[in-house]
Amino acid sequence: MSTLKDRLTADMRAAMKNRDETVTRTLRMALAAIGNAEVAGKVKKELSDSEVLAVLAKEAKKRAEAAGAFAGAGRPEQAAAERAEEAVLTAYLPAQLSDAELAEAVAGALAGGDFSGPGAMGPAMKAARAAVGDRADGARVSAEVRKQLGL
Repeated sequence: MSTLKDRLTADMRAAMKNRDETVTRTLRMALAAIGNAEVAGKVKKELSDSEVLAVLAKEAKKRAEAAGAFAGAGRPEQAAAERAEEAVLTAYLPAQLSDAELAEAVAGALAGGDFSGPGAMGPAMKAARAAVGDRADGARVSAEVRKQLGL
């Protein structure tokens, strides 16, 4: 079992003992999503910490989108609950890069290759994602790559 998955399980048990319903509910959901990801392929496999982080990031993004939808529909209580769940999940994710740090990392990644024109978007994104890793959302990285390529 990955150490992050162990930490999530331990934190969920502590939240259950402390009767913290939001944390318990959120971590239970996260562990279920991790379990689903483990059995999604043909062969059940244990996820690594980086794969667990990817699942947590995906779940946090779902919560942010749901909060926006609930807020737009005039349901502030449900939006607040979704934001609280997102905050619990975000605590387990690596710190996100600021816009300036992201621009610097993308510039460094693009300096190493000959990227020009719309056909270079794919290879440029691959280089930028390798440089940035899990520290920035893919949409932010894509927007910065487009900006620096002049697309």
